[in-house]
Amino acid sequence: MFLIYGGGELILEGYSDASFQSDDDDAKSQSSFVFKLNGGVVAWKSSKQDTTTDSHTKAEYIAASEAAKEAVWMKLHPRVGCGT
Repeated sequence: MFLIYGGGELILEGYSDASFQSDDDDAKSQSSFVFKLNGGVVAWKSSKQDTTTDSHTKAEYIAASEAAKEAVWMKLHPRVGCGT
């Protein structure tokens, strides 16, 4: 349950990004995402990717995939319930 001033609809926004091979020692890329609910951050993560990629595009796909998993979890979670 959320308190929303003005009685507006819940609006969930999500953003993801990746830095290709940001660690010179092991050539791993960095993934990050952030989710905002009505302008306030409700979830975020920044971590080194588990796999080594050979292109920036693949690193971006991995970051987007991790963000999509979090979005599905938030949609299905009964306390958040965005979209239900």
